[in-house]
Amino acid sequence: MLKAVSRFRSTMGRCWYGSSGTRGKESSSGSELETATWGGSPSREATLYVHWPYCLRRCSYCNFNKYIPRGVSQTAMRACLERETETLLQLSQVSRITSVFFGGGTPSLAPPSTIAAVLETAARHTHLEGGAEVTLEVNPTPVGASTLRDFRLAGVNRFSIGVQSLHDEDLKVLGRDHSSEDAMRTLAEAQCLCPGRVSVDVIFGRPGQTVESWEMELEELLSVCDDHVSLYQLTLERGTHLFKQVQIGLLSTPGDGIMAQMYDSARRILGKQGFLQYEVSNFARQGAVSSHNINYWKGGQYLGVGPGAHGRFIPRQEGGVLREARIQTLEPDVWMKEVQHWGHGTRRKVSLSHLELLEEVLMMGLRLTEGVSHEHWRQFSPDADFQQVLGGSTEVQELQERGLLVLDDRGLRCSWEGLAVLDSLLPPLLLQLQMHSCQQGALG
Repeated sequence: MLKAVSRFRSTMGRCWYGSSGTRGKESSSGSELETATWGGSPSREATLYVHWPYCLRRCSYCNFNKYIPRGVSQTAMRACLERETETLLQLSQVSRITSVFFGGGTPSLAPPSTIAAVLETAARHTHLEGGAEVTLEVNPTPVGASTLRDFRLAGVNRFSIGVQSLHDEDLKVLGRDHSSEDAMRTLAEAQCLCPGRVSVDVIFGRPGQTVESWEMELEELLSVCDDHVSLYQLTLERGTHLFKQVQIGLLSTPGDGIMAQMYDSARRILGKQGFLQYEVSNFARQGAVSSHNINYWKGGQYLGVGPGAHGRFIPRQEGGVLREARIQTLEPDVWMKEVQHWGHGTRRKVSLSHLELLEEVLMMGLRLTEGVSHEHWRQFSPDADFQQVLGGSTEVQELQERGLLVLDDRGLRCSWEGLAVLDSLLPPLLLQLQMHSCQQGALG
């Protein structure tokens, strides 16, 4: 079972690409790449991710950048989020924000006025359409449900509800601070406020879970949920409480074979209920896909605001021509001091080489069921199409013969079976991409 099914949410406050810098000599075609990428001129569009780092408690499986607050100055936090948003918008010189996502942490703990203030800041400094997708992650506690209407008035038009499980005992094992009844109540309220624009997160592979119990739970959830579901395989992260419990034998999780069955059965059940899988972990019906997440998977620019947030954009104000990978300072208190002093809390920034950008486009694009089209690939790689890059690889040919990978006139994509083992397909593809890049460098 692939790790790619695990908790890839739309935060990007968690790093999915572990490069520590460029590999070898940076390609001189970097600026040409970015120009070609956006149809003749660098894109002036981006999405905005805003990270709220605070939670009331830490879930037993969580290793995200979150903190249990001991007195938070809401006024200072709001001011810093506003200022960093303004600074990064000016630095990137984007003219249009196409979507906004408030993640965490538990952003539903933030005052609705803070959400409104960030949106107003974005609208002042760039074009933010009135109908742009604005998502808020919600922890379905009674307190969270009671403020949904205020968040809707603040500008949120899509909710992502962290249901995780409909079994109260499992919620306790996961360290969640809500019950299944709380989740149902929050879900109903969210659907009233944003019909057709409510996503549900659910975790499978929990301790003691069977394929049969998982299928029954999913059927029950689909009978009440809206038009978007995100499935995440439970991942035991080193250092978490749940990892320790499993390590010492207090709990046990399903094996890889059972995990694979759970994923496969979920895909089939969702399909029968009218949900189309459009990405490894995401399913939608009636076109209710997450446009914000699609921007990540299609290699678009995004600005990351808040402690620990990640971003990918060209710093045009500084004369930049290469896309940078940026990470904001993790610790909220330190981040706030840096924002107050410098206008932003960027802890680390690395210019992405041509090869690194192509690697990201390939890795993220193959998460989509539609894969990467030839046209989309040419935007990032105008000098080498898929056939030139991958056509000569015996490993790639073998993956096609095994029915896991498809390379045809539509582009490159995983088959139904291949999507479930994506992690095992990526190494030979990335190796071939690197070899082609080296060959081109030697010729040049």
